[in-house]
Amino acid sequence: MVQTARLSFAAPLVAAALLAAVPALAAVSPAVGKALNAAAAAAKSGNAAGVASAIAQARGAASSAEEKQKTAQMAGYAFTAVGRYADAAAALETVGAPCNQLAPLYYRAGQLDKAVSIAKGCGGEGMQILVAQAYTRQGRHKDAIAAYNKLIASNGAKPLYLENLAGAQFKSGDKKGYLATTTRLIKVDASPARWKVLLTNFQQNNMRTEAKLALYHLMLTTGALDRTVDYQDFARLALLAGQAAVAKAALDKSGGGTDAMSQKLAAAAAKGIANEGPEAAKLSAAPATAFKGGNAWLGLNDYAKAIAAYDKSIAANGVDADYSRVFKGIAAVKSGQKAAGVASFKAVGEKSGMKDIADLWSLYASSRG
Repeated sequence: MVQTARLSFAAPLVAAALLAAVPALAAVSPAVGKALNAAAAAAKSGNAAGVASAIAQARGAASSAEEKQKTAQMAGYAFTAVGRYADAAAALETVGAPCNQLAPLYYRAGQLDKAVSIAKGCGGEGMQILVAQAYTRQGRHKDAIAAYNKLIASNGAKPLYLENLAGAQFKSGDKKGYLATTTRLIKVDASPARWKVLLTNFQQNNMRTEAKLALYHLMLTTGALDRTVDYQDFARLALLAGQAAVAKAALDKSGGGTDAMSQKLAAAAAKGIANEGPEAAKLSAAPATAFKGGNAWLGLNDYAKAIAAYDKSIAANGVDADYSRVFKGIAAVKSGQKAAGVASFKAVGEKSGMKDIADLWSLYASSRG
């Protein structure tokens, strides 16, 4: 599931002064005053049925314009207090309550179209937030994107607004826009928490095995890995790619689980490591197997030999060329060669299924200062 940051806006409540003043209002008849006092007491105790009964009594007894207004205002306060937002909004709307009070109530009541309609006519940052959130709740992600872009244009690119824009773009399938927005976020804040949100979202995409392995490498590098199931999947994919030492490192990082799967993977990693050096040299010798050789050297943290093997694979221009470019970039970044890594990532084409993860690795490398 995509984790979208939640924005908040001030809850519209009738002023406390109104509640205190109602019993002393000389212009309100005893019958109305008694009913309004009962509504206030019921609201304070959270008694929704009591609120509804008292407001009905007040409405039945109210005859003057002022009594009807005070009854509507108390209804707005009391129904809000017990969570009956639609009733609160309907009552306040009859006495011309301001739009920035009505729109949030209709939003909370789930009457989102009406909330949006009122908020659009109201203006202000809070109402813009409400519109964007309402569209998100309705699954109208393209409308949400437009609303968040308008919010950002009017009020600045605050990180929380960018997070929500990215969430809407992700859900709408706008991968290009999502990456552009997350790039802005990472440039503002490249913290592990920010990377975790980005990469956990990206993890939900369908991707080829090589791309997912590269993603796990990035998640480990940025501190975004924290689930046993992900460490195990990382180890499994690393073993399949000939990165036995990487598989062991992932399992060690997870705390070395005692479950059957972790033990099985650990045994396979130990066996692979014993042969990884000789296998790396053998595989790197031929262009057709150089990608696998590079993987083995990468697993052994011998980045120079890994890069040389990947270069041989790239020069052969076979099916492994873009896979090699991505993992060459990873090896370069891990060895401190940021510019070389970024250049390798940027050379990845669109057709191999590796472009998106290459762009994320490029973003990571570029954010390292």
